[in-house]
Amino acid sequence: MPGLLRGVARTAVVAGTATAVSGRVQRRQAERFAERDQAIAANRGAGYQQGAQAAYQQPQAPPPPPPADPIEQLKELAALKQQGILTDEEFAQQKARILA
Repeated sequence: MPGLLRGVARTAVVAGTATAVSGRVQRRQAERFAERDQAIAANRGAGYQQGAQAAYQQPQAPPPPPPADPIEQLKELAALKQQGILTDEEFAQQKARILA
């Protein structure tokens, strides 16, 4: 019987060692997978954040209005002169600016 017990004990030691090694391998793999998953999540988070920032950027300023028609500006200027709002000198200065 002592030979049988020795064989059983040896088998138990081998099985225990195999279980311990297997457990360590699984734990290392789980850690690697967790690190990889965190890296992937971080990259995705950065991508989502950049996309959100691009989507919520301030709108661009509207384009400037087209230049006013010089003839219309001169008519308005003449009306202001006739109403006495502009002097002859102011009228001449503004007229020169419009026609320049």
